[in-house]
Amino acid sequence: METTRQNKIARLLQKELSDIFLLQAKAISGTLVSVSVVRISPDLSIARVYLSIFPPDKSEEMVKNINENTRSIRYELGTRVRHQLRIIPELKFFVDDSLDYLEKIDSLLK
Repeated sequence: METTRQNKIARLLQKELSDIFLLQAKAISGTLVSVSVVRISPDLSIARVYLSIFPPDKSEEMVKNINENTRSIRYELGTRVRHQLRIIPELKFFVDDSLDYLEKIDSLLK
């Protein structure tokens, strides 16, 4: 169970990271990256960021590329939220495959 503070920080990080990825997605044509969920640890030091990537066949490659550039993304995030947060959490990116899972269940039910 997450506390109110964790939820507020997770929403802040989700909003700022989505803005960062929106600006970076303009440079990479043909892909759409959206931040679906951010889960933050109780001590606010680690943030698990789940990304929804379209088209899905490029998702593993994109997440690998994003994980390699985590330092620059964290720096950009730090410049945006430096007045709200004292410590910028360590970022870990994962593929959000919940939509694929829902489609699979939907097709099985049909």
